[in-house]
Amino acid sequence: MGSKKTVAFHTLGCKLNFSETSTLSRLLENEGFEKTAFENVADVYVINTCSVTDNADKECRQLVRRIQRKSPESLVVITGCYAQLKPKEIASIPGVDMVLGAAEKFNLAQHLKELTKGDATKICSCDIEEVSGFHSSFSLHDRTRTFLKVQDGCDYNCSFCTIPMARGKSRSDLIERVVENVKKLAANGVKEVVLTGVNLGDFGKGPQDGLATNSTGSPRNREENFYELAQALDQLEGIDRFRISSIEPNLLTNDIIELVANSNSFMPHFHIPLQSGSNRILGLMRRRYRRELYAERVKLIKTLMPHAAIGVDVIVGFPGETDDDFQETFEFLHSLDITYLHVFTYSERDNTHALTLGPVVPIPVRHERNKILRNLSYMKSQYFSQQFTGQTRKVLFEENEKSGMMEGYTDNYIKVVAPYKQEWVNQIVDWKL
Repeated sequence: MGSKKTVAFHTLGCKLNFSETSTLSRLLENEGFEKTAFENVADVYVINTCSVTDNADKECRQLVRRIQRKSPESLVVITGCYAQLKPKEIASIPGVDMVLGAAEKFNLAQHLKELTKGDATKICSCDIEEVSGFHSSFSLHDRTRTFLKVQDGCDYNCSFCTIPMARGKSRSDLIERVVENVKKLAANGVKEVVLTGVNLGDFGKGPQDGLATNSTGSPRNREENFYELAQALDQLEGIDRFRISSIEPNLLTNDIIELVANSNSFMPHFHIPLQSGSNRILGLMRRRYRRELYAERVKLIKTLMPHAAIGVDVIVGFPGETDDDFQETFEFLHSLDITYLHVFTYSERDNTHALTLGPVVPIPVRHERNKILRNLSYMKSQYFSQQFTGQTRKVLFEENEKSGMMEGYTDNYIKVVAPYKQEWVNQIVDWKL
């Protein structure tokens, strides 16, 4: 056992990245590597990067410097969105041995066999237009909830976003293979599956890939959609909870909302990106809806499920966002029956249309707007939680112990902290709030 090479992983960014990192970890363990914590000295370090914000880029560079100080002889591999977008920039960071783009990420084990410390930094990348295959991924044993990737890539062209350049065109798994993966997860004792993707509501769309075949092995026409996927999963036994990670408002159909409302396994919890409450800014962002549609979606959810949690993504400081635009966003969010906000401060990304827009919002103004919306988020989440005081709801408790305490989430995503009990780990407990 002592001769096994050790590998440590660090994930930046979204739930999709977590699912992929977990899959890469299992691939390497199958090749004889031993996984260790990122804080430890390891033979190989793999950083799965994000590039949604400038902070993610900076954090990657900081992690590499930390590895260099701690373990200068270790191999350092960078993959993920930042690696696809700026491979040469990453290769120039002292200490990086290999950069793997989107098409090569899941060939990590093979690439490591050909890698030697001290060689010139190896870049394995390709034009994102050539990336068409779908690689199924899910997290396992990393936390109580499992993130299952069912869709990848995006065909939208939002003016602030680099994700289509980093992950390619929209493509997805087949329903029958998603069902097979969920059955495997159930056999491993998983209680909750979070369905993830870059543009999850676009599920079923995309180019043929080598895996997209029917039972006879011949290519299959893609005529599936996310509603049909949800229907298939809702009929399965063995998984107590499904969550929909994030879904565009224009793709969140009434059918999907009604299915969740009538389901025992889909949790009353939605995360719906808004980005701006100003129709003028939504137009500049090239979003595919307007605020009126967003309000309709929230109203239907709350009509059918008054207890449902709704999370919202918002960007502040987008080019051209005036004080009036921001005030419109604030008032719109204030008026909506939502639960919490994920607030992003706009940061300039290379090769995006937003760079041609103006006027540029000063950085201090961006930060001030972020603070205002984070305060609103806190008040919204406090108000939401207080509505359920005294109620008994089902809580799935997680494994991590912090100072003798454990955490879990209700069906509608209220965080519960309780004294640690081993017998509650990965169990659904009736809990009076």
